[in-house]
Amino acid sequence: MRVSWRAGRRPDYLSEALALLSGWRSDGPLLRRDLTLSDSEHAALTERIQVAADALQVRPQVRRTAGQTVIKLDARHDDGRGPTPSLTPNAVAFAARIEHAYRAVLDNP
Repeated sequence: MRVSWRAGRRPDYLSEALALLSGWRSDGPLLRRDLTLSDSEHAALTERIQVAADALQVRPQVRRTAGQTVIKLDARHDDGRGPTPSLTPNAVAFAARIEHAYRAVLDNP
């Protein structure tokens, strides 16, 4: 899949990268992904997310609600003057890691 380039505009690589991760969307200052998983798939995915989160020293929100697994990541950039709405490379990279873990869980029930 190719991402379109608009002439005269500075490319927004992080937004374009996020667009390639199907299912992720902005939820205010957070990135959000809703997944329909069984209880055992939720447990396996949560464990994989926790291992990656510990390694990267990030704290995603993972909740189980009515058969849905809801994952939220803080996508704000903090430059010392307070959070701004711009995406960070770490948030997009972590979303990609979660997506990879999700696919692995579905492939290995």
